[in-house]
Amino acid sequence: MTPAIRRRPFLPLFVTPAVLVAVAIVAAMAAILRYSLHAYVPGSLDVGGLTLENFSDLGRPIVLRALRDTVLICFETALITLIVGYPVAYALVRTRSLFLKSVILVTAVTPLFLGEVVRTYAWTVVLGNSGFVNATLRQLGLIERPIQLMFTELGVIIALVHVTLPVMVIMLAAALAHIDRDYERAAQSLGAGPVRAFLTVTLPLSLPGVVAGFTTAFAWTFSAFATPQVIGGGKVGVVSTLVYQLGLSSFNFPVAASLSLAGLVLALGTMWLVRRAARPLEALGGH
Repeated sequence: MTPAIRRRPFLPLFVTPAVLVAVAIVAAMAAILRYSLHAYVPGSLDVGGLTLENFSDLGRPIVLRALRDTVLICFETALITLIVGYPVAYALVRTRSLFLKSVILVTAVTPLFLGEVVRTYAWTVVLGNSGFVNATLRQLGLIERPIQLMFTELGVIIALVHVTLPVMVIMLAAALAHIDRDYERAAQSLGAGPVRAFLTVTLPLSLPGVVAGFTTAFAWTFSAFATPQVIGGGKVGVVSTLVYQLGLSSFNFPVAASLSLAGLVLALGTMWLVRRAARPLEALGGH
């Protein structure tokens, strides 16, 4: 028994679940890699011999378009979630009313209490041609014909923002809660108004939370399947729905596996670029 375990006998108990999860993830990734390196046998669930042809199929226009649209949808979703979530997180942290704080917190995290499938089908009722949004706009006399929100990229983004908003609010609230209010008071004592104090003090100090929330929302959206599949209705092509079509509709598991790996590499690469580009902002927030 090592000295660390003698000092912390509970350490193996805490570490073991994480190790088991890590082993399961590595095993799953190994299985995907194995499939991606074997040939597709039409009409059979078995795979053929070793080949790299599956990765050459990733250059097809439909695949490139799905990869591009996935990145754009994830970026737009993360950006809109940040814009919507920041005021909510700010109100959650800065309000003095315990009742109002509780209402904001419960409202913000309630979507986490429901499964993604339940939330997605709820949005079909809201975004449909006869749904809540179109019915309300028609009753107000703002539109004559229903606005097409289902089976569009806009509808998918709206539903995805609902999925990622709770996580964004929690991460931003954690960042804002660690900002010392004395910094703002010092700025105001030097003549800065509330808006200028926010822009020059609060916002820069919260930038690490902004970057963390943005990258988390981006990664969460990248792996979403139910929302693009149901709300998009097969007309909004993203990596997850294309993998589903190749794997479970065409039984082309080798190409589906290679596309999964390409999507993973693309997601990690994009998040690395975002983190690298935001490093100066995080350094600014650290000061």
